[in-house]
Amino acid sequence: MRKLITFALTSLMSLALHGQTSHPILSVGSPAPNFALPGVDGKIHKLSDYASSPVLVVVFTCNHCPIAQMYERRIEQLYEEGSKRGVAVVAIQGNDPKATTIEELDSSDIGDTLEEMKTRVQYKHLHYPYLYDGATQSVTRAYGPQATPHVFIFDKERHLRYEGRMDNSYRIEMVKTQDARNAIEALLANKPVPVSHTGVFGCSTKWQDKEPLRTAYEQKLEAQPVTVEPIDAQGLKKLRANAGDNYTLVSFWATWCGSCVAEFSDLQDTFRMYTDRGFKLVTVSANMPDEKPGVLRLLQQKHATSRNLLFASDDTAALQAAFDPKWQSAVPYTVLLGPNGKVLYSSLGSVDMLELRRKILAAMPSDYSGFNEYWKNP
Repeated sequence: MRKLITFALTSLMSLALHGQTSHPILSVGSPAPNFALPGVDGKIHKLSDYASSPVLVVVFTCNHCPIAQMYERRIEQLYEEGSKRGVAVVAIQGNDPKATTIEELDSSDIGDTLEEMKTRVQYKHLHYPYLYDGATQSVTRAYGPQATPHVFIFDKERHLRYEGRMDNSYRIEMVKTQDARNAIEALLANKPVPVSHTGVFGCSTKWQDKEPLRTAYEQKLEAQPVTVEPIDAQGLKKLRANAGDNYTLVSFWATWCGSCVAEFSDLQDTFRMYTDRGFKLVTVSANMPDEKPGVLRLLQQKHATSRNLLFASDDTAALQAAFDPKWQSAVPYTVLLGPNGKVLYSSLGSVDMLELRRKILAAMPSDYSGFNEYWKNP
């Protein structure tokens, strides 16, 4: 998966320059910067809320990064075990959602807003405090996390005694060094932390100063042409066969279908999220051929950069049967096709967008099987 390799190498090169950044990392020995942040539970969480804990662990993480996703269960386990020993564990999402382009969500079903954090917590059954700092990033700047995840561990006087990675590998089967746990055990035993700093590995923090990159991306997207072509029965049969190793989402819709129009933008967003991974979206309008001007107008309004098709005949029943003989009713009708036409998801009626995206992420090839397993097992 090219994009994963790219961000990994970029992160490694940037994180090697520890401290040489406009967003410096909090120095070991520093007092814990104060915070009062909204959590997914609807409450405001303050630093003082955890004053009675002998050890405070603050983990900067996020929703969209696949490396951060690999650590969600580990953060949950640390939280559950730590609660029994008085150790406080708090996670903070510090990315600015407006600084993330949609194509950077190529390994996620959602982005990094507070509402999306609530969605992730519910989906993965997480219980640790998960706080949002994406609006101002004031707390994130004070701590200086360089990537997700980035761990900060404070002693009972709330001085920083460890910052860095949680362990040595996002691949759970390759973990050999429990750096964060080692620091916690040392502090609970009133001993010096053996290693106070380690490098971090993951997706770089999305700082507010990256917002212009998103604007530039959206301007580039707006410049792409929007077209529509006719498709006949033979073309629909070929589309359904989906020969080769392609992953293709086919969406049948019409301008007169309100639910089709309502979900159209979300389907386009889904296409843009995964397009760099070879994912394809084909929209097929069930309008009559002479209604092409209206079809094109709506496609342009939605800025549909997908491949867009229009029934080439007014014999809609024959065209429906050419794609799927069992499909004899209304639109929207949506089918996710895997290699050689295997049906991975289908919906007659409105699409459950989160379910669809999770099916895509579970199915499409990844460099590491754990990325796929994450989406197969809520």
